[in-house]
Amino acid sequence: MDEHFWDDPKKARKMIDRLNENRQIKEGYESLSARLTSMRGDLGMLEEMEDPDLEAVLYEEWDTWTHDYEVFEMNILLDGEYDHENAILEIHPGAGGTESQDWAEMLFRMYSRWAQKNGFKFSVDDYEDGDEAGIKSVTVTVEGNRAYGYLKSEKGVHRLVRISPFDANSRRHTSFAAVSVLPEVSDDAGIVINPEDITVETHRSSGAGGQHINKTDSAIRITHIPTGIVVTCQSERSQIQNKEHAMQILRAKLFEKKLEEEEKKKKDILGDLKAIEWGSQIRSYVLCPYTLVKDNRTDYEETNADAVLDGNIDEFIYAYLKKSASKKAS
Repeated sequence: MDEHFWDDPKKARKMIDRLNENRQIKEGYESLSARLTSMRGDLGMLEEMEDPDLEAVLYEEWDTWTHDYEVFEMNILLDGEYDHENAILEIHPGAGGTESQDWAEMLFRMYSRWAQKNGFKFSVDDYEDGDEAGIKSVTVTVEGNRAYGYLKSEKGVHRLVRISPFDANSRRHTSFAAVSVLPEVSDDAGIVINPEDITVETHRSSGAGGQHINKTDSAIRITHIPTGIVVTCQSERSQIQNKEHAMQILRAKLFEKKLEEEEKKKKDILGDLKAIEWGSQIRSYVLCPYTLVKDNRTDYEETNADAVLDGNIDEFIYAYLKKSASKKAS
């Protein structure tokens, strides 16, 4: 081992994590291959003699193997340059006031539930309450291996159709919200932030925010003067911690801006973020007159909308990754 390997502990840890991932991929492949060989042997026995019990076991083993293979394939598909990084996720409601703000909060809950189910840390950086209900905007950091790789599929406009709980006449409403997903980039990503290019302000956390924000004067707002980009962090009780995290978010936003100038990488990493309006959505969630969630990019759909809104979006992510991989291969 290089004697300077631990000079940069964060970089060293990432390298070790990648080595462990490669080992897990190798072991996963070997396990799937061995199990498939075993099932083929059992299938040969079943062809020679009828055995209802063995047939039932084989069906169960096949279902389990298929699920495990999909998980294995999903991890293999996450081979992008930034797929292993943490993700910075933002949700903004579209036009429509309370309706869209409530829909933005429903998406916020969906992603928090997804993160919880998959073992990711879900930290709220900035949270602004809606006028009557829901949220005006929220920024979160999702920490964990491949967080960005999974969540990059969620970038775009999400559409909701339902009977409005805010309409006294119980009419059907359509709402939109935009989801932005950025990789959390490190200092070696080529993004230089000069101290003279930013202004840093301290203020009190705004809005009720529930358990999402701290009621202290430690909130930080950073403005990047050359671009006009403004980021706010109010999740920590320490000004130092909030400033550090706000700088991470600013770095990610500047990185996004850099990618917008590099068309090739823009297609690979950013995708298309269209206007928050009718006809631009990547996914539709219909709760009335029937229940259906359909992704417009992959045509994958799920009739159990409640389960999807409770965080069960893995199949949508899997379908997107497969579709993206097939586009690259063609």
